[in-house]
Amino acid sequence: MRTPRPRSILSMLDAARRARRSFGPAVGISLVSLVLAACGGGGGGGGGSGFFPIVPNNPPADGGGPPDNPPPPAVAPVVACADLAGKSLPASLISLPTGGATVVSATAVAAGDAGNQLGGYCRVRGTIQPVDPASQLINFAVNLPEKWNQKTIHFGGGGFDGVLIDGTEVIRFGPAGKPAPLALGYATYGDDSGHQSSSITDGRFAANDEQLANYGGQSLKKTRDVAQALVFARYAMKPKHAYFLGTSTGGRDALSYIQRWPLDYDGVIANEPALNYTGTRLSNVAVGRALYNNGGAGWMNVAKTLLVQKAAMQACDKLDGAADNIVSNVESCRLLNAQILASLRCSGGADTGNTCLSDAQLATVRTIESPLDFTTYALANGVKRAGGYNILEGALVAGPYTTRDLGTRPVPANPATSADANMYVTGDQWVKYFVTRIAGFDSLTFDPLDPGSYAARVTEVSNLTDATNPNLAPFFANGGRLVMLHGLADEVISPNSTIDYYKQLIATVGQAAVDQSVRFYTVPGMGHGTGSFIPNWDSLAALEGWVEGGLAPATGVAVDAVAGSYGRTRPLCQFPSWPKYRGAGSLDAAVNYSCVTEVGDPLACPNLPASVTTYKGGDSFGEELRVQIDPATMAYTVTVDASLQRAVGTVRNGSLVAQGSCSYTSGESGAVFSFAPGGVLLGGVNAPSGGGFAPLVAFRNTFENTASPAVFNPVANIFNTVGVQQGTASAEAYAGAVRLRNAGTFQYCRSAAGSAGSFMVYDANCTETEKGYITYNTTRGAFDLRTTAPTGGAATTGGTLTGSMVIGLVNGAAVPLHLVRDSAATAGLRIFSLQQSLAAGAADGSYAMNSVKGESREATVAGSDFNLGGAAASLSYDTPVPGVVQSDAGRPGNFIFNSGVLGFVSTTGTNAALELGVRH
Repeated sequence: MRTPRPRSILSMLDAARRARRSFGPAVGISLVSLVLAACGGGGGGGGGSGFFPIVPNNPPADGGGPPDNPPPPAVAPVVACADLAGKSLPASLISLPTGGATVVSATAVAAGDAGNQLGGYCRVRGTIQPVDPASQLINFAVNLPEKWNQKTIHFGGGGFDGVLIDGTEVIRFGPAGKPAPLALGYATYGDDSGHQSSSITDGRFAANDEQLANYGGQSLKKTRDVAQALVFARYAMKPKHAYFLGTSTGGRDALSYIQRWPLDYDGVIANEPALNYTGTRLSNVAVGRALYNNGGAGWMNVAKTLLVQKAAMQACDKLDGAADNIVSNVESCRLLNAQILASLRCSGGADTGNTCLSDAQLATVRTIESPLDFTTYALANGVKRAGGYNILEGALVAGPYTTRDLGTRPVPANPATSADANMYVTGDQWVKYFVTRIAGFDSLTFDPLDPGSYAARVTEVSNLTDATNPNLAPFFANGGRLVMLHGLADEVISPNSTIDYYKQLIATVGQAAVDQSVRFYTVPGMGHGTGSFIPNWDSLAALEGWVEGGLAPATGVAVDAVAGSYGRTRPLCQFPSWPKYRGAGSLDAAVNYSCVTEVGDPLACPNLPASVTTYKGGDSFGEELRVQIDPATMAYTVTVDASLQRAVGTVRNGSLVAQGSCSYTSGESGAVFSFAPGGVLLGGVNAPSGGGFAPLVAFRNTFENTASPAVFNPVANIFNTVGVQQGTASAEAYAGAVRLRNAGTFQYCRSAAGSAGSFMVYDANCTETEKGYITYNTTRGAFDLRTTAPTGGAATTGGTLTGSMVIGLVNGAAVPLHLVRDSAATAGLRIFSLQQSLAAGAADGSYAMNSVKGESREATVAGSDFNLGGAAASLSYDTPVPGVVQSDAGRPGNFIFNSGVLGFVSTTGTNAALELGVRH
């Protein structure tokens, strides 16, 4: 019998749909059965060979309303699940050439079936027959829920495919606990791309032209046509909305689809898309050649790979303001490539072990990092570039955050196996089966930049497989919406290729069209489903709200799914912006980050002086110092102005080397110099004895008192103080209260019981006390400090010279620094902060810290959370007295805070640790 035209079938099913609305499901079922029977199939039993109609280009369903209307009620099927079994679709009703399609099985799955969390649905599985008898079938899966929400989702594949995507999966990178789309009422479907394999890195299928074309995207259209026809047959209704979700190869699938068939889908999500597919494989081969040619001289084991990753993280982690094992400021980090590589080079360039890289290994890192620029030929759509991998900007190609690495041997197998570099395995398969179609071909002889006689074939394959057409105007004109997401630490698919495509998209259709129809999110720390940050967010809800409600997504909030940092959040920033820490609040809360687009020299420090500048201060041995900084050369000079341990006039000098976040390495036994806002300098100087460095703090501006009579009113107040008294063999922490009076007299008070580290509320009648006065020494630019009798009234004459005081002015606020010089064997430092309530949050931020034990490290304060050098603790504010913060057993001690300067004493008694810090 003559096959009816699709239009006639659609008309009959429209009649069935109208009948369904007017007279109920029973009449609708009868009419659909008649349609199927008229086309050669029986209406019952599922054993006939009837076919079902195709739905062209997803025309909108009748009805509906404004976007703010509530969602329509769920639709029940008009055809029993079993009735779909055995039905077929002729080749003439599939848009691309096939041998037709067949439903192999249609199984009803009840909501209450054991293990089923997807609700009741009809599980349809079938095949699409090829044109070429040598080609394999396309296996497809369609799931038709008993309560249909009138929407469909097409799921893309992964890797080289070959595995059936059955449509029962949850949203990739979706929120924890959200049910799979099928459970939400979506009709879902997917396929295996037209070949079957147990491995998604098996490229042998590509030796067949039809299988390659299917993998390149044709199987998607064929499956879509069949699936939409099944949906129509099951419900006698067209979907109100159709979506496509894909990740990696599936992300490429999503983009490829809307570039070729722009009218079929209302919205798509393309996660970490392998859109420049050919460029990716060429890059894989380039990396393999760098690793394995020349006898494997460029190969790097895991230890060396981790060395590279650690150096990059140390250089770039803090460029976003937060030390969190995430490189967010990727483009500024990129400017440090040369510096990072230079720090890794083995002396002389030869391989001397796992602590450095040879010149050949450095060349491998550059190959992984650098883009491929094609000068002798072009890929599809005129593309002449493949992005590199951000191995020097936080991408992890080995280690605990990924299952991939550069292999276990310097000489690969042919073909490459899992013992070889993950990057090379897929490139090797691609050369063998996509391009040369020679199974034994040595891919290391294939030059990606000059493929010689294979150049035309590479371009041909590129046209079949790549999704780089930037003209999405037809998709946008049909109301289509696109969400793209890519991790900036992706070690499998370069995010830089996706960025290149996004820029080309803007150049082609215009910024306004892209702003209206595209959201492109880049995620720092995110690898290829791996990395130190894996985002969970509801991309499907965002897309639905955009397509169905007209609410365009803005900056989302991503929740980290990595086990060790689960639950922390970051803003999901639209390219080119990235999340920058605001400088205060928890490092784990998105609210404390801003999406910024600033770029520039990552080593530039806004707190550096504009010209040669002298800072005045002192160190933990009570030495009064001058520190001169030349910002043009970053040369520093430390001059001793007063000391009991070494000669006055002693000079230390050297050069500072930038490491980001206004911190610089020095020649002072590992001391890090840090420049803070308001003209504060934290640093260190080689200790006068015992090795290591003594931490120092100094100020660009200090309080001077040269008037007669001397007036101290601007700096007089009641303070808390922390410090250290350093003897010849031990150090004793110091804590207490102190008053500096208008006349320049001072009085220390400490708790007689020694409780709570000797902090106390200042009391002029305290029993454990020190008294004295200060007078300005114009020669040294500091105050001489004299100690007077602890009993009796305050005195401003006589007394014993026991040290000096530098009163720093930080944005006008006084930060007194008492440099104690009782004797060469008992000297130290005390720093002051006001004895007044300190609210939680006022001291929040990231700090550079230097310890009397000769350590430079990082600290963070975020409300009640404290982390010092990796040890976490909880904080109690105004404990034991106002203005003092107590840290619990995680890092026992107390700190005071004054204008961005932090003083922390970890304990009292011998071998105490004082740490001085400045807020970045």
